[in-house]
Amino acid sequence: MNFTRWSARLPGTQRRAAGRTGRGSVPAARGEYEQRPDPDPDPDPEPVTDVPALEDLSLREILGGLPALVALLYGPEHRVAYVNDAYAAAFGPRRLGATAAASCPELAELGLFPLLDQVLRSGKPRTVKSRKVQVRGRQKDQAREHGKEQTAKGQAAKGQAAKGQAAKGQAAKGQGREQADSGAQEGSYTVTCTPVDCQGSGGVLVFAADVTDHAEAADRLRTSERGHRRTAVTLQRSLLPQELEQPDDLRVAATYQPGGEDAAVGGDWYDVITLGAGRTALVIGDVMGRGVRAAAVMGQLRTAVRAYARLDLPPHEVLQLLDGLAAEIDASQIATCVYAVHDPNEGRLVYASAGHLPILVRAEDGSVQRAADPTGPPLGTGGWLHSSGSIPLPPGSTAVLYTDGLVERRGEDIDEGVASLERALSGAKGSPQVVCDRLIRSQGVTADHDDDVAVLVLQHPSRTGPDAELFHNAALDLLGGIEAAPRARAFAMGVLASWRFPVELRDLGVLATSELVANSLQHGTPPMRLRLRRTDRRLIIEVTDGDDHLPRRRRAEPADEAGRGISIVATIASSWGSRRTPGGGKAVWCEFALPH
Repeated sequence: MNFTRWSARLPGTQRRAAGRTGRGSVPAARGEYEQRPDPDPDPDPEPVTDVPALEDLSLREILGGLPALVALLYGPEHRVAYVNDAYAAAFGPRRLGATAAASCPELAELGLFPLLDQVLRSGKPRTVKSRKVQVRGRQKDQAREHGKEQTAKGQAAKGQAAKGQAAKGQAAKGQGREQADSGAQEGSYTVTCTPVDCQGSGGVLVFAADVTDHAEAADRLRTSERGHRRTAVTLQRSLLPQELEQPDDLRVAATYQPGGEDAAVGGDWYDVITLGAGRTALVIGDVMGRGVRAAAVMGQLRTAVRAYARLDLPPHEVLQLLDGLAAEIDASQIATCVYAVHDPNEGRLVYASAGHLPILVRAEDGSVQRAADPTGPPLGTGGWLHSSGSIPLPPGSTAVLYTDGLVERRGEDIDEGVASLERALSGAKGSPQVVCDRLIRSQGVTADHDDDVAVLVLQHPSRTGPDAELFHNAALDLLGGIEAAPRARAFAMGVLASWRFPVELRDLGVLATSELVANSLQHGTPPMRLRLRRTDRRLIIEVTDGDDHLPRRRRAEPADEAGRGISIVATIASSWGSRRTPGGGKAVWCEFALPH
């Protein structure tokens, strides 16, 4: 095919420079010009030369001077009609009339052959972005190295011998790079295929723009982001609990899965905290941010939660303290959080939610109950009084706490995701870890997920048979008066004997009961209640009364007749503590570890 015949001269208007008296003259029509006075004439006008019109240039000349790669293919076999100088410099000269499949392997490397067929069939242009291909060398790289060489030679001419030697070394390095550039290297191109009419034969004009610098910059940026992501993931995992505490009455498992390589890691966290007296705190949260900063904020919040949990405060008071701390850490970042406390004597979860997703509880029959809406806004917003709610957690039930990465999807309402999780939970059986894995799979969370996910599953097992013999409860209401202490000691002795504890442990338990009851009789108010509880690992003794002043351990002087009860309990027991009860009053407790 004769490319010269195909390439028509482009239409245009030839400019005339003769008789120019000022700047800014604009042609009124083809071959006719109108002179207009210049409001600011140039006192020293530059000489005007004849400027060729576009119609004086052939299409071959225009395409040949382009820095982009241009090739013209015609016919269903995509035969080569023309390649410009830049194309030949990148891939070598191409034999005209040969099929592209035989003479242009670079088009196959770019994956263009299916696209060429599609353009011929549809008559519409198509573009592919940043495709990589092996090229001979890049002229601008060579020019850059040549400039470095000239600069080095200039430095060498300045005079100092040491600098001259260094400059020569740089010049030699530049020459070596220039020679290396003359060999094959990888380049990135954005290619547009446009249909053209070649003298009645269908053709495709291939226009490839060099975007190697942009692609390399994007690669460097992605590499840097992956490095930051690895750092954030490492920090995130190090701040999460390496091993969950396992309460006596619950079975607990948790899973954290960071987002895919292209997703920034957030500040998801979870924790399990044993509070004493058989009670357990469970927490899950999500810092609304990404990267190392979010992970660092998450670590501070998790540490604070553990510290506040040791105060054994109601859930809403813990969140109230966290709210103020979050604002102090970083006012620009907020976090959602759920803090829940399980008391085996009550059979329910008491919780407070700071803008977090609702807790889900699956009953033994498979029905799923959703906790009420959040009891307050996210942490860090300030100006809000949080409140506590509760949801039943009877034996045989399973509760799930989770972050939004598990249920939130683009283009889908988050309530739909929570409903989908409810359906998956209703059929999820097995150990807590098995339930974790099933829920993650059911929600389509993979290694390429666009957000990180944290899931915390707790089960309150329904115990029967020999296992049930390891868990017992006994309680006695104390009416007050001089007979309360003897009644409490007798009750404790009988219960501990029925539980077949060793004599030494029975005696210690009775002594602790006597001191706690005496303290309540002296400093508390009715109603009073003694509760004994045993698990497979410990004996728990707890006394409640109507006064909310918490006892403290103090050093009694030799002449003091009182003040030694709590010190005695702290000495003989494994641990002890006190807390205010929700309805008013307090509870004072101690624990004894059971022999293996």
